[in-house]
Amino acid sequence: MKIGVVGLGFMGSTHLQAYQQVEGAEIVAVSSSDEKKLSGDLSSISGNLDRGGQRMDFGAAARYRTAEELFADPNVEAVDLCTPSSLHASQALAALAAGKHVLVEKPMALSAAECDQMIAAADKAGKVLMVAQVLRFWPDYVAARDLIRSGRLGPVKQAFFYRKCAAPVWSKWMHDRERSGGGVFDLLIHDFDYCQHLFGKPESIDAQGVEEMPQGIDTLEARLVYPGGPQVTIAGGWRHPQAYPFSMEFTIVCEGGTLDFHSGLRRLTLYGADGKAEEVAVPDKDGFVAELEAFVQACETGEPPSDCRPQDSAEAIRMTIEARDAR
Repeated sequence: MKIGVVGLGFMGSTHLQAYQQVEGAEIVAVSSSDEKKLSGDLSSISGNLDRGGQRMDFGAAARYRTAEELFADPNVEAVDLCTPSSLHASQALAALAAGKHVLVEKPMALSAAECDQMIAAADKAGKVLMVAQVLRFWPDYVAARDLIRSGRLGPVKQAFFYRKCAAPVWSKWMHDRERSGGGVFDLLIHDFDYCQHLFGKPESIDAQGVEEMPQGIDTLEARLVYPGGPQVTIAGGWRHPQAYPFSMEFTIVCEGGTLDFHSGLRRLTLYGADGKAEEVAVPDKDGFVAELEAFVQACETGEPPSDCRPQDSAEAIRMTIEARDAR
C-alpha cells in the first residue's frame, strides 16, 4: 500500500517509525510546511510518550508543502493525517474526494456533524476511513478486552480509567480550544472510545471538572451511566505545563477478579477472587504497529477493521463532547 503522511509532528514521526515494521506499507510521500522536517530532521520533536524525534531518510518519497498537493499525487493510494484536530474533517473529506483511503489521527473531528460528513464521504467514495484510536490496539488494553469478552472473569462490576499529563508545550495549537477541543477532549477521547468498545454506548454521562486553559489546567471526572451494568468512571486531563508526567491507567473490577494496569508502575495484572495475583500475558506487538497494520490490511480488503469502525469513533466524539460540556 503506497502511503502519504501529512503532518510531521509527534504523531507523524511516531507513525513513520511504526510503518518501518508494517509489511506491505510503502511511504511514497510526506507533507509539511516545515522545511527542516521535510529534510527528514525530526530530532526536535517531543510528546507525551518516550518516542523522541530522530533523523529519517525519506528516500525517493515525494515531499510536499501542502496536504492538497499530496492528495493530488496519483502515486498515493492512502493518506495518514497527523495534523491539528481542527483540520481532520476538511482534510479527510478532501483526501476521500481525491480517491484515497484515509487514516485520521484522533480525535476524528471536533463535532458530531463533521464525523457524519466524513463517514458519508467514505461511503460515497468507496474508500476506507479509519480513526487512529490506538488504545484498541495497545497490548495491555487488548489483553484486558479479550479477558473480559471471554467471560472468564464474569460480569464487570466497576471500571475506572485515568489519563493525565502536563499541558503540552511542544504544540501551541493544542491550547486553542477551537483547534484542539481542549486537553480533556484530545486526551480522554482515548478512554471514552475504549469504554464504548467494552461496554457500548452509555445511557447518559455526568461530569465535573476544571477548565483554566491559560494556566494549563483542563481536567474532568465523568461517570458513564449503564443502567443495570457496570459503574464506569473516566478521569484525568492536563495538570499545568511541561513538568507533570504522562500516565494512563485502569482498574476493572469483575466478579472473578480485578484487572489493574498503570503505564508507569506495572503491566496488566489480574488480582483474582482466590486471593492470587498474576501478570497477564499481553501481545508483544507495539500498539502503533498493530494499528497501522490494521489500516494497511483494511485498505487492501476495502473494509474498515471490525474492531475500529468509523461509526464507533464518531460515537466516541459524541460521548466526549457530552462529558466536556456537562462539567
